[in-house]
Amino acid sequence: MAKPKTVSYEESRKQRLEENRKRMEALNLPQLSLALKTSSSPKSSPMKRTPKPKAEKQMVVVRRSSRVANLPSPPVYKEMEVVERVMIPRRYSGSTSKHRDLSNRVYASYEDRMDAMAKAEKLESDLGSDYPTLVKTMLQSHVTGGFWLGLQVQFCKDYLSKKDEIMTLVDEDGNEYETIYLARKTGLSGGWKGFAVAHDLVDGDAVVFQLIKPTTMKVYIIRVERKA
Repeated sequence: MAKPKTVSYEESRKQRLEENRKRMEALNLPQLSLALKTSSSPKSSPMKRTPKPKAEKQMVVVRRSSRVANLPSPPVYKEMEVVERVMIPRRYSGSTSKHRDLSNRVYASYEDRMDAMAKAEKLESDLGSDYPTLVKTMLQSHVTGGFWLGLQVQFCKDYLSKKDEIMTLVDEDGNEYETIYLARKTGLSGGWKGFAVAHDLVDGDAVVFQLIKPTTMKVYIIRVERKA
């Protein structure tokens, strides 16, 4: 009995390749593969952005109310009042360097206040009538904290300027202090603090103002005497 012929590895590999080739041909795979290689799909071109049309500028007529559409429109002029701000130079910084201890406020009694006012009115009478005068009793708002001194409205209307001015206060020693007089508020604002602190004004003091010039007032101080 003859022995079966031994098939080498190489021959066996070739046989498998041949069988696979025949199967591929039967399925028409080589033609499909060739078709895929030869057919090249066109590359998609990048999307081109269509430029936006530029907006066309046109001059249009602004719509107006039907009641005034047919009427001419002349320019409108609005009258405005320009108020010039009054400033005083900072030359009295030394007089305002002192600070008041607001925690130790002392209020004058009614009797002490009236006593100082009586003395001030006597002094006002002695000054005569050559120059306008007014008397003010000092309150805490005048000499601490706010430092605003309102003057008598009628006095301001009769004798003082109708616009803001620099008002000079002259004490009994001839020292001058510039303050700001506010016409609409009829009182002294900036600079009054310097005068009040420099002269140690307290609640209950009575002050006599004598208008010796349109923007200058002589000032006399009557100290309140607190009775024990």
